[in-house]
Amino acid sequence: MSRVNMTDNIKVKSRKLFTNKDLESEDDSAKRLRAREILERLQKRFPNAKIALKYNNSIQLLVAVILSAQCTDKKVNEVTNSLFRKYKTARDFASASLAVFEREIHSTGFFRAKARNIIAACKTIDSRFKGKLPKTMAEMLTLPGIARKSANVILGNAYGVVEGIAVDTHVIRISQRLGLTKFSDPVKIERDLIELIPQNKWFGATYKIIEHGRNICDAKKPKCSLCPLKDICPSAFNLSNWE
Repeated sequence: MSRVNMTDNIKVKSRKLFTNKDLESEDDSAKRLRAREILERLQKRFPNAKIALKYNNSIQLLVAVILSAQCTDKKVNEVTNSLFRKYKTARDFASASLAVFEREIHSTGFFRAKARNIIAACKTIDSRFKGKLPKTMAEMLTLPGIARKSANVILGNAYGVVEGIAVDTHVIRISQRLGLTKFSDPVKIERDLIELIPQNKWFGATYKIIEHGRNICDAKKPKCSLCPLKDICPSAFNLSNWE
């Protein structure tokens, strides 16, 4: 057997780790290999994946992220298109009239809670952090309306500070379908993912998975026949309403 053929056979054997038939007995090492293969394929499919929210500075990023809860990025961008011309700094948002601000963000849903949290968070930033967005996870989590997922998104995009993986609804769904986690709690899912994905890939992983969820692995009608992961996904063609 030629050296080329021997190498090809070794590659084929290693690929058996990635077949859905073997996932029930998949060990941690094999799962890490499959997770890396998943990211490599998503990188090829979505090389320019990035945050979809539009903003001009880090304070506006924080506001956009809070507004995005239970709301599409498209709708948030429609609202912030005019909102961010009026409010630019932490002090601008901190000084906003609650009643007026509620009306301005009404179409994003849950507008009362979002308005309270945005104004309160910006008051804290203005008074405690001198108008500058905090740079650590611990500090970010002291802000009203900011949990770990939001903090990961904000810190990563504002400062390049990556302390974890942002787990949104797309990441939850796809991680479960891919067999990378058995949990539904975002914090536990994040723990599973950071064990499987190299740290230098954490930031980009979120946006590649989100794009995959938006374009292919839809919640209601996953396009399994078009999926670049179909041969390494235990859920491929096993979901109801797949296309």
